[in-house]
Amino acid sequence: MTKVRPNGMVYLILSALVIIIDQLTKVLCVENIEYGTMGIEIFPFFNLVHVYNHGAAFSFLASMGGWQRWFFAIIAVIISLFFIIWLSKTPRSHKLSCIAIALFIGGAIGNLIDRLLLGYVVDFLLFYIKTEDSFWAYPAFNVADIAVCVGAFLLIISSFGHSKGKDCK
Repeated sequence: MTKVRPNGMVYLILSALVIIIDQLTKVLCVENIEYGTMGIEIFPFFNLVHVYNHGAAFSFLASMGGWQRWFFAIIAVIISLFFIIWLSKTPRSHKLSCIAIALFIGGAIGNLIDRLLLGYVVDFLLFYIKTEDSFWAYPAFNVADIAVCVGAFLLIISSFGHSKGKDCK
C-alpha cells in the first residue's frame, strides 16, 4: 500500500488571505483617496495614491485598446491553475516552496479579480524621488503585486534547496 504524503494545498489559506487583504486595501484606496492625485503623503518618498493600470507590470500594453484586459486575465487563470496543480504536488514539508506558490496564487487572483470586475487593476503604493529639478516615481503597485514578487523571490530561494530534495530552512 502506498503512503499518501500531505501536500501543500493547505497553504491555499495563505492565498485566500492575500486576496482578502489585497481587495480590502483596494476598496479602502478607492473610497478614501481621490483618483489621479498625489494622494496621501506618508513619507517624503512614499504616498498612498489611487491610480488604475490597464496593462501588466509597469503598465505594459496599457494603451492597446482593451484586448489586453482579457489577454492578461487568461494568463492569470492559466498561471493560477498551474501553480495550484504545482502546490498539490508539493509536499507540505517543503514550507518555503508552498508559501512561495501560495503567495503567487493569491497575488495573481487578486489582480485577476480587478481585471474581470473593473477592467483594470487598482494600484495605490507609490515610491518616488522628488528634487527641486526633477521627479521620478516607481510605478504604483498594490498588495497583489507584492505577493507575486515575494513569491517569485522565495521560489528562487527555495530552488537552491531542492537539489538535495528539501527546502532551504
